[in-house]
Amino acid sequence: MGLIWTLIIGFVAGIVAKFVMPGPNEPSGFVLTTVLGIVGAFVATFLGQMLGWYRADQSAGFIGAVVGAIVVLAIWGMVTSSRQRM
Repeated sequence: MGLIWTLIIGFVAGIVAKFVMPGPNEPSGFVLTTVLGIVGAFVATFLGQMLGWYRADQSAGFIGAVVGAIVVLAIWGMVTSSRQRM
């Protein structure tokens, strides 16, 4: 159930992160935004467990997943903007 919950939270977090951090390099499309949100939720879960914020059987909460998705979107924006300059 933890994996399914992380996927659902990541889906919603990706949508929220896209609204919080708009920009010209944001991913276009529903699927890519969802994938980046899910990756952000997994990043937040992994970092939270490594830092001791979450137990091994816990996943990131909604706020942690949104922050993780924003970080992933920021990295996405830096990668895509550097590709456009080349």
